[in-house]
Amino acid sequence: MKALTFHGKGDIRCESVPDPAIEDPRDAVIKVTACAICGSDLHIYDGVIPQMRQGDVLGHETMGEVVEIGPSVKKLKVGDRVVVPFTISCGECYFCQRGFYSACERTNPDHAKAETLWGHSPAGLFGYSHLLGGYRGGQAEYLRVPYADVGPVKIPDSLADDQALFLSDIFPTGYMAAEFCDIKGGETIAIWGCGPVGQFAIRSAFMLGAERVIAIDHVPERLALAEKAGAETLDFHEVDVYEAINGMTKGRGADACIDAVGTEPDPTGSIDSFIDRVKVAAFLGTDQPHVLRQAVHCCRNFGTVSVVGVYGGFIDKFPMGSAINRGLTFRMAQTPVQRYLPRLLERIEKGDIDPSFVVTHRGALAEGPDLYKTFRNHKDGCIKVMLQP
Repeated sequence: MKALTFHGKGDIRCESVPDPAIEDPRDAVIKVTACAICGSDLHIYDGVIPQMRQGDVLGHETMGEVVEIGPSVKKLKVGDRVVVPFTISCGECYFCQRGFYSACERTNPDHAKAETLWGHSPAGLFGYSHLLGGYRGGQAEYLRVPYADVGPVKIPDSLADDQALFLSDIFPTGYMAAEFCDIKGGETIAIWGCGPVGQFAIRSAFMLGAERVIAIDHVPERLALAEKAGAETLDFHEVDVYEAINGMTKGRGADACIDAVGTEPDPTGSIDSFIDRVKVAAFLGTDQPHVLRQAVHCCRNFGTVSVVGVYGGFIDKFPMGSAINRGLTFRMAQTPVQRYLPRLLERIEKGDIDPSFVVTHRGALAEGPDLYKTFRNHKDGCIKVMLQP
């Protein structure tokens, strides 16, 4: 089959790889009808995610048609149309039983590596690093899905692929980011990053009852899409974000702040973000937490900082003094997609939101390497890439 594979920093190729097969009685194989390039895939593209190997098949936003099932699979049948959560979960362990599917204890065969870096291991992920299992991803014509009775969710024929695909990751992630803010109604939520996850966080914050959303970015097309959703926008190249948010909130700060950027902020955004980039390039640091620092300072006393941007290692100069003296709450996670997917599918079916709004570019797998570059460099107004094998 054809698939998008990793061959080093900036080197993504569309090439032939072996077809997947049933390896465990609980497996299924799907024929991929739609997949997407995620912002976190760009961290792989930029070479900042450790434990990637040449030839790894990428992608963790995937949906398609079931073409084969193992003998122990009970909930799916051949021909079912499904969306696949990006986390791989057994459904039976301590964490899965409590709804924390992204912390599954059984699905990361490389758990010892993860424990060395993080203390404990999260779940395995599709198409993402041998710290997280080295599973082949879904930017391919076919995908093997372990624990198929736990992950994939059937999608009604009334929904198009571009309406359902983002239930695999970015819609639940953006919704979780807003839910972490403990919105009761009337709050002001500040969101750093107007990429795909940020766009869903904006709309989710309004759905949950926020009165105002302040969205921070510098890409014109992203800011325009945020404004279309009702957000007030700040271009961090044009204003001092801290001063602007203080001015918009009568000096109090935002009720909650969402970091939807993570480890690769624009290095031209501030002096500290430039220094962070230099330190990472010189192997003197592992992450670039400018946005997280700024979110802490912009959050009101006893407010919440919600983190859904990807960080991989250790961060420098974190303002813990600000956080503890002002009573901030921090919420963060790799999204336990299965926890959110049913209720968000219902929202789509009811017409509360049409996730296809985020798609700006479409293409075949063969166009994937070029579309990675387009997405990475914000060319041609690119906000989200959807691929159709």
